[in-house]
Amino acid sequence: MARILILEDDTTFAQLLEGFLSKNMHEITLVTSVKQSFKLIENQEFDLLLLDYRLPDGIGVEVLAHSRNLGLSIPVIIMTSFNDVRTAVKSMQMGAFDYITKPVNPDELLMVIKNSLTKKESKNTEVKETDADFIKGKSAIADKLYEHIDLVAPTDMSVIIQGESGTGKEFAARTLHQQSKRAKRPFIAIDCGSLSKDLAASELFGHVKGAFTGALNDKKGQFEVADGGTLFLDEVGNLSYEVQIKLLRALQERVIQPLGSSKQIPVNVRIITATNDDLSNSMQQGAFREDLYHRLNEFKIQLPALRDRGGDLELFINHFIQLSNRDLERNVKSISSEAKSLLLNYDWPGNLRELSNVIKRMVLLTPGDVAQVTALPDEMMISVHQQIAPGGTSDLKAVNEQNEKTLIAETLIKVKHNKSKAAKMLNIDRKTLYAKMERYGIE
Repeated sequence: MARILILEDDTTFAQLLEGFLSKNMHEITLVTSVKQSFKLIENQEFDLLLLDYRLPDGIGVEVLAHSRNLGLSIPVIIMTSFNDVRTAVKSMQMGAFDYITKPVNPDELLMVIKNSLTKKESKNTEVKETDADFIKGKSAIADKLYEHIDLVAPTDMSVIIQGESGTGKEFAARTLHQQSKRAKRPFIAIDCGSLSKDLAASELFGHVKGAFTGALNDKKGQFEVADGGTLFLDEVGNLSYEVQIKLLRALQERVIQPLGSSKQIPVNVRIITATNDDLSNSMQQGAFREDLYHRLNEFKIQLPALRDRGGDLELFINHFIQLSNRDLERNVKSISSEAKSLLLNYDWPGNLRELSNVIKRMVLLTPGDVAQVTALPDEMMISVHQQIAPGGTSDLKAVNEQNEKTLIAETLIKVKHNKSKAAKMLNIDRKTLYAKMERYGIE
């Protein structure tokens, strides 16, 4: 049983969620505003936050940011309508575990909740993935990437891994560790984006009892825990300037000093860092120390976006289908031509992470052995048509007539000719939809 906070201003939908999740043995607390949720997470403990994206007094990611500022690492799932999916992907870059689109599929919701709670339980353990769970790709850009990894892995050089969210930065870091001389020692991954300014120093360097309010016991820092092994700092650019100074000293002198202690502890750790952004830009803006940047940047690995990996996309699709069949006990053997076309033409802003999630949902929603386009998220169809529209416009009214006719017809088929639902998906009112259907001769 998990304690779940649901933030949703549609009270009818919220009550449906509460009833469904309560039947599945979860303890639910409902709120309808961002302000209410702030007070609750400050005073109560929750295992999961299920947040609507748009609220009357703000957006769900404000609650995500507030929980991180409080030093909480509660998994967060964002609920969004199809036209907010791009923003939902950005919320994952800010630390959300996943997102789910409305109308919510019950099986999909349970799967996402289960995955997020499993992730939380394994957060403080070293998860060793099997080689069978990963695939490298066969494109020229993949060959170059793994050539660089093979080259630098055996050394003790500090490495910066740069790439968009979801490109597999932590997997690349684990690969570097597994191919190094430190492979039998700990690999510790820290998400710097989830650490508040006050807790980051304690997490990295430890503290002694009484060092600050709430320090009830001595705590080992992750530098000490990772001694002899590898410390992976994800989103290192989020560390405060003060913590950056302490980190630089630890790297230069190979010693750490827990908060509140006068004792210096020698450490032998290899540092691998990762970032979505170019740290050199942060350095030029004064947000990241130049001396620390050069200390971390002994070697840089650039991870390609999924849209740039050419034929690897189809390889990844098939790989994730196999993994999803295994995990969900399904037997999807192939994809319809329409669904495959959609998968290959979508631009994947969330990269491999988004692809993995979409394929897992597709497999979950496929009862037989052939996955159909109806098992894919609605927003993918809309997005692909917007990509091929002149100028890449984001509103149906700006799409040329041929694409508009095709999009309306396909949307109507997808929603089984439910005009109200089709109008909502297309971001137009029903009167406009009827007029366009008559104009284009769509029955």
